Amino acid sequence: MADGNGISDDSSEEADDDEEEAKRIREGFIVDEDEDEEVDDDEDRRRRRKRRKRRHRKREQDEDEALEDDDLELLEENTGTSFRNRLTRLRRGRESGSPPVASSSKRKPIVESSDDDLDNDDLDLPQVQDIQRIWDDERAGGGREDEEDLDDFIDYEDEEEGAGAMDEQEREERRRERKKQERERRKMMGSRPELTGIDENTWDEIHDVFGDGHEYDWALAGDEEGEFDEERLKPEMRYQDVFEPSEIRARMLTEDDDLIRAQDIPERMQLATSSLSQSATLSLHQPLTEGDLDDAALWVTLRLSPRKTRDFFSPGGPYNMYREPLVMAVTYALRYLFIQEFEVPYIWTHKRDYISYFNAQEMRTRVELISLAELWRIFALGQKYRSLVERRNALVASYARLNVEDEYFEQTIRPKIDGIEVVADATEWLAMKHKLKKQDAFDFHFHDDEEPPENRKRKVPSRISAYEVAKKSIVSKLAAGFGIQPHEVVHNFVADDHAHFVEDQELNPIAYAEQFSDPDAANAQSPEELLRRARMILATELGKDPLLRQEMRNIFKADAEISVLPTERGINKIDEHHPYFNFKYLHRKRVSNILDSAQFLHILAAEAELLVTVSIYLPDQPKSQFERRLKDAFTSDSYSDTAKAWNEERSRVIQEAMEHHLIPIGVKWTREWLREEVEDALAAHCGNILKNRIDVAPFITSELRPGDTASVLAISWGKGDPQKDAITVVFLDEAGRLREHIKIDNLVDTDFRDEFVDLLKRRKPDVIVIGGFSIATTKLSQRVKEVVNGKPAVEADGNFNAPAPDPWGAPEPPRDTNEQVFNIPVIYVNDEVARIYQHSKRAAEEFSALSPVAKYCVGLARYTQNPLNEYAAIGHDITAISFEEEDQHLIPKEKLLSALERVLVDVTNKVGVDINRAVNDSYYQSLLPFVCGLGPRKAQVLVKKIAAIGGNLVNRDQFIKSGLLTTKIFLNASGFLRIPHDPELKLAKNRHADDDVQDPLDDTRIHPEDYELARKMATDALELDEEDIHDEHPSHVVSMIMHDDDNERKLNELNLDEFAVNMFEANEDRKRHTLNVIREELLKPFAEQRAAFPSLQPWDVLTMLSGETPRTLRTGLIISVLVLRTKQNFVIVRLDSGIEGVINIEYVTEEGNLAPDKVLKKGQTLQGVVVEVKLNLPADQFFVELSARRSDLAPGDAPFRRVKRDENWNLQQYERDIEMQARKKRAEVDRTRRVIKHPNFHNFNSSQAENYLDKQQRGDVVIRPSSKGVDHLAITWKVDDKLYQHIDVTEINPDPSGQNVGNLLVVDEKHQYADLDELIVNHVQATARKVEELMAHEKFKQGSEDELHLFLKNFVAANPAKSIYGFTLNRGKPGHFNLCFLANKGSTVQKWPVRVTPESYVLFDAAVAGVPELCDAFKVR
Repeated sequence: MADGNGISDDSSEEADDDEEEAKRIREGFIVDEDEDEEVDDDEDRRRRRKRRKRRHRKREQDEDEALEDDDLELLEENTGTSFRNRLTRLRRGRESGSPPVASSSKRKPIVESSDDDLDNDDLDLPQVQDIQRIWDDERAGGGREDEEDLDDFIDYEDEEEGAGAMDEQEREERRRERKKQERERRKMMGSRPELTGIDENTWDEIHDVFGDGHEYDWALAGDEEGEFDEERLKPEMRYQDVFEPSEIRARMLTEDDDLIRAQDIPERMQLATSSLSQSATLSLHQPLTEGDLDDAALWVTLRLSPRKTRDFFSPGGPYNMYREPLVMAVTYALRYLFIQEFEVPYIWTHKRDYISYFNAQEMRTRVELISLAELWRIFALGQKYRSLVERRNALVASYARLNVEDEYFEQTIRPKIDGIEVVADATEWLAMKHKLKKQDAFDFHFHDDEEPPENRKRKVPSRISAYEVAKKSIVSKLAAGFGIQPHEVVHNFVADDHAHFVEDQELNPIAYAEQFSDPDAANAQSPEELLRRARMILATELGKDPLLRQEMRNIFKADAEISVLPTERGINKIDEHHPYFNFKYLHRKRVSNILDSAQFLHILAAEAELLVTVSIYLPDQPKSQFERRLKDAFTSDSYSDTAKAWNEERSRVIQEAMEHHLIPIGVKWTREWLREEVEDALAAHCGNILKNRIDVAPFITSELRPGDTASVLAISWGKGDPQKDAITVVFLDEAGRLREHIKIDNLVDTDFRDEFVDLLKRRKPDVIVIGGFSIATTKLSQRVKEVVNGKPAVEADGNFNAPAPDPWGAPEPPRDTNEQVFNIPVIYVNDEVARIYQHSKRAAEEFSALSPVAKYCVGLARYTQNPLNEYAAIGHDITAISFEEEDQHLIPKEKLLSALERVLVDVTNKVGVDINRAVNDSYYQSLLPFVCGLGPRKAQVLVKKIAAIGGNLVNRDQFIKSGLLTTKIFLNASGFLRIPHDPELKLAKNRHADDDVQDPLDDTRIHPEDYELARKMATDALELDEEDIHDEHPSHVVSMIMHDDDNERKLNELNLDEFAVNMFEANEDRKRHTLNVIREELLKPFAEQRAAFPSLQPWDVLTMLSGETPRTLRTGLIISVLVLRTKQNFVIVRLDSGIEGVINIEYVTEEGNLAPDKVLKKGQTLQGVVVEVKLNLPADQFFVELSARRSDLAPGDAPFRRVKRDENWNLQQYERDIEMQARKKRAEVDRTRRVIKHPNFHNFNSSQAENYLDKQQRGDVVIRPSSKGVDHLAITWKVDDKLYQHIDVTEINPDPSGQNVGNLLVVDEKHQYADLDELIVNHVQATARKVEELMAHEKFKQGSEDELHLFLKNFVAANPAKSIYGFTLNRGKPGHFNLCFLANKGSTVQKWPVRVTPESYVLFDAAVAGVPELCDAFKVR
């Protein structure tokens, strides 16, 4: 049955497209080109035919794989979906004999006029134009195939008339021509219905005039083929080709992100950095094995903390008897973390018994072996140990590639490799010992290194070290003559048993060294030089020994001291008020005492600013002790003079090894170790502060139950300007949804007040929270409390300057209470998150129509309803919150993010996440990435999968049955993903009937692997038998105990200790803590374990609203205040931060009885001393009491502002620098007093004078004060670029006022002048002329002295029989010259000084008048 458009609904006719039909089409049944172009088109037709054959073969193959029509009909009946209108190959409507109907669509109808178009019908994938016209195809119905079929029925009279006169070929050609014309006419009629009815003759005339539109097809044919080839060869479009890499990373769509999502490993364990980081990278590492656990456990345990080591491993430690259980607990923790890949919250919650003391015979003994913080520490140390194992294995593999046998490495070094530093030292030591072996053996490659490029070309080292040169020479044999090898010395040092003894030489060191002198006297080195080089070999090998270096690091860690001295710049910049003043002269402070503060990070920051220099060194005692031990391991026990001489040489070796190798490596390591430890401690401290802020329950009133959410009304006045800022009010309901948002001008006018009261009546919020950006917020709080408590508004001028309760003790006038009273608490809340939220992208997306202040109010309300959720939603911006104001900026961002993320993970898993709510609430969904086992990527895909199956889960089994989580992720996360119990759903009676039923255990902290244990406990508590609940759901008994009125007594009667012992004896399961958890969860599922919502303290509120802290308002500080009002007994003032203050009458003047309005005026600014800060939070009153008396102001506040010095203070150096600064200041004052009336005089120092003359001409002069006193002047003149001569001039009979120069200016005994002009002309300019004269001589060479030397050598090399000389400027003594000469090729360049005076040149003692005479004097000499 065909439809109205001529398209058959019966797909069975498609089978009639047999091979004969296709063959007729391929053989050219339809011709596209004119007959006169047939020869030119043969080549094109052959190419197209080949392409059609290939496509036809593909079409036949696809048709074989396609569904039959019966299958399609069956699918349609069962699914109700049509499969016939998909983007598939167009079919022919063979049964339709009707002409094509014009398309009613606005799209362009299908017009086909060539074999290429026919080919396109056979393509499996539709082309762009096909997709655009697909619906036209279905509506038009009379496609190209209909025309071809109808052509079979066209009768051409001309063929019959001229049959006898034409042969078969001509008849066929004419037939093709007529068919082509008929087809074109039919097309035009189909696309333009208004042209129907035009007869054949008319069409012929139209054709003769306008052509058939194909005259230029020959020009387009090549382009069409090129376009097809381009389309076919174009690579598949990927999102990487469209989006920027940064955008792909932000959306977590990189290949690494896909890998993280796919792997059955917790996401955070796959990342090298925090999952909050915007640059989180995949961590590729080798997992630990069971064989690594024993060594790893001991390695980690000894590094947990100094307190742990002292308490558990010291002989007298209080927990020494629990040493082995501690190591076993660490072993279990490492196994769960790195082999079974469970995250910390899972272990802490569900495997606590394995990390606590568990003894079946002592069940009452409870010892917490590992805390939660230490469990995170174990995870961090385990990662380091895993990296150590990997690098250690790489080192061993590289050693194996050397194909050498080094007994010392295998038996002594390798077993003691217990740190990354030792691996690096061993690598360097192997490279030194076996450098002549295969160089590529030392190309270590670790998992986190970049891939090396192929076919690398080695860069040959530019020079060989002195050690390598000496090692290859005969000196190495001399070094062997010291009687013991370096590695044997180290073995003696480490073992303390002197297994290797020194072989004494018969000759003393000098005599022995002479045996190794070169017979050639020209190349011979002195015995002392040979010994020096031999000592260098031994010192280098000792200094690079890994075990000695490790021992030195241990000594530095225990005993090193740190000192700080200011640089010249630091002396001036770091004053007593500078934060760096605390350690400006730090002296010999033990590094162990600097670990508990951020001081060292500030020291490094000061060093980076070039303000201080840092010195780390060993005290004399541990240093001499180490040196003595090393000397005992190296020296001989003999008492002969020769042995003593050799021992002296060995002592020198030890000194060199210490000074050049061991101590520098210890200093470098200590700096990095200190920095790492302090950064970690500071990051952990910030994490603890965050925990105190988020490990709190949402705000609830006494009427609400734990777990309920309060509805919140948030109010803010912004910056509190009555002329600009309105009061913004936002209401969030119990579900956290924004229900109402209004703005009112004030709470004084009746209309606005009534509007606010009406809002309270309608919405009935559980709590009102207030926040703002200025101290004026306290006045808003007062007004809100007046409304809530029913007090009437006082008359005012429309702003918040209306009279409030007098904060200074005046009695408040009685007021009539209002009838309307609301029992609603009004509180301040922490707004640090709200301040970030109001300007965030997240706020713009969620509430684009709200003002920033309204968004701020939303942040306040959300924080009140769920502090954890609000902090978690910040994401990586959480580092913008200040946890440690002065030190937080010193922590690397990645390290801080990791510490904060761990706290968010801990608290989130402590609370649990409602998975169904997370799927449907994008704001609450921000908690999901912090669930154990998940992360941003896995949480993202989990939400999508749940949404795909309906967006709601019934029980935890669906995580596995529906493929939502992989096995390990399910085990990690399932205990923390809540599925709240819906009482409207009934549990199935038959346990096998339907597994998709609710389980009350899914809304508890009980892990699914412990469900049977919980059911067993419930059964025993109810004293039921298995038969009693045989036909019930497995958790039916759990529901019974939960709803039992006497459940607490019944559960407490269970002997859990005995139960735990039986389980341990049966299966070695440790479940004692788990049993406690199950009991608590059966009583109160997911009970609130967090502290109550915190109330802000007065100082917290004051700091939030004004920025003032106890440090900025401490007693004794002098601050600037503005007088607002003067009263009879006091003055009201305002601080810069907006806080108001009061100066009582006794503090206004010294007399203490003058009326304030006679002394002070409104708008006046004055200085005041802080006497006391008075805070009254319930009354919203914050003010400062000050004093303006001169006697209080006179001493100043320097003692209060001065930064406290460290206890380890270098007082002597401090006093010396203070005295030096004072002298310089006095000299500067003396210098600047001189004002000499001369155009060349400037109050410059030497550097300023040089900078001034830098752009002047040679010979220009600056006269300036001298640092030698008031009776001296300094003359600076420019000799050459960057070269200046400073002349000291002594004044005879100087002017005491400093306005004029003395009567006589003395440069030296021979050069004395009456005034400055004479000195400049006859001395400076005369000397400058002499300098210019010599620089103009042909023997003068511009440039450095080295360049002149090179010129002389090149000249003599080219002219061996000649000698050469030349002049150059003496850079060390500006204004003078050096005469350099080379006598012959074998000699060295000699240098003689030439001094320039105003009247002559002086070569040694000979003074000559001119340059020729100078040259002659040189030649004669």
